[in-house]
Amino acid sequence: MALDLDIRHRQGAFLLDARIRSDGRLTALFGQSGAGKTTLVNAIGGLIRPSQGRIVVNGRVLVDTERGIFVPKHKRRIGYIFQEGRLFPHLNVRQNLLFGRWFTPRRDRATDFEAMVGLLGIGHLLDRKPSTLSGGEKQRVAIGRALLADPQLLLMDEPLASLDEARKAEIYPYIERLRDEGGVPIVLVSHSVAEIARLATSIVVIADGRVTASGPAEEILRHTNLFPQSGPAEAGALIETRVLRHEDAFGLTILQAKAGPLTVPRLDLAPGAPMRVRLRARDIILSLRPPEGLSALNVLPGTISSIDEPDGASVDVTLDCGGDSLVARVTRKSVERLALRPGLAIHAIIKSIAFDREALGRAPVTTDV
Repeated sequence: MALDLDIRHRQGAFLLDARIRSDGRLTALFGQSGAGKTTLVNAIGGLIRPSQGRIVVNGRVLVDTERGIFVPKHKRRIGYIFQEGRLFPHLNVRQNLLFGRWFTPRRDRATDFEAMVGLLGIGHLLDRKPSTLSGGEKQRVAIGRALLADPQLLLMDEPLASLDEARKAEIYPYIERLRDEGGVPIVLVSHSVAEIARLATSIVVIADGRVTASGPAEEILRHTNLFPQSGPAEAGALIETRVLRHEDAFGLTILQAKAGPLTVPRLDLAPGAPMRVRLRARDIILSLRPPEGLSALNVLPGTISSIDEPDGASVDVTLDCGGDSLVARVTRKSVERLALRPGLAIHAIIKSIAFDREALGRAPVTTDV
């Protein structure tokens, strides 16, 4: 396991009681403000000493209160990225990057400087001072500085929270490359469903200091009841696709999923490129028959797998569409009127607004044979 954690920690009236085991390449800690996410990563990073418990990273015991083990933060080999880059203003980018190596023994310095600079696309920034960089560029430099310390784990505490949408769009691809090519497990703190849907391979949901759910991203995001703080309709399905072709005359791209072709706004990707798509439960309409005369371009045939217990006026209907699992949130009245039931053939109509840019991201590269 990249991370094996079982701790309890009290701060005033707040009690953090968390048990996490993850071997995911990018594990997202999700929860509303005050849930305990930052306290948790501070415990992993050595910024606080848990009242009780154990923390193991890549097989190395960092904390074991029963055995009296507490590895100081500067000896943990953990990189920490904050909301702001926290670069040294008097040093240029190259000097900021190399500063990360000072705390790593020479024999343990494995990260290649040029390769890391290329991975993050910051080669043209090396001679510039932090004051001349955009927010996204500062964060990429901060990530590079952390990676050059050859960490065994990279903690990212809401690294995009202070960025506007344009800067977020700039840095998303670099975090995806780190996830797939960097070779360092990442723990990302976030309160954005769209962000974790795009980036995470596994998700840990935290509420009131406790872990309420954990598992693969595609499994956790299907359960709309786990995300009440963001509105239950924010959750939905993650679909792995590949770029099939572009329709430049209409500004569209056709993606190929197990469920069938999906039409999305034009993407600047070559045919064959992997792409992850989030389909929100609120953006799917169900029809008993193939629809005709609609403006919607995406209609996927499928079969109802399950219908959850009613929650107020809404019901979550899970569909099997050619091997892809989709979730539609509909009213209880619609379930009764259409006589929806497991095993029933159905058509899922996906609204065009489902394909917002933030929900479209590079699919994680699998290492499975």
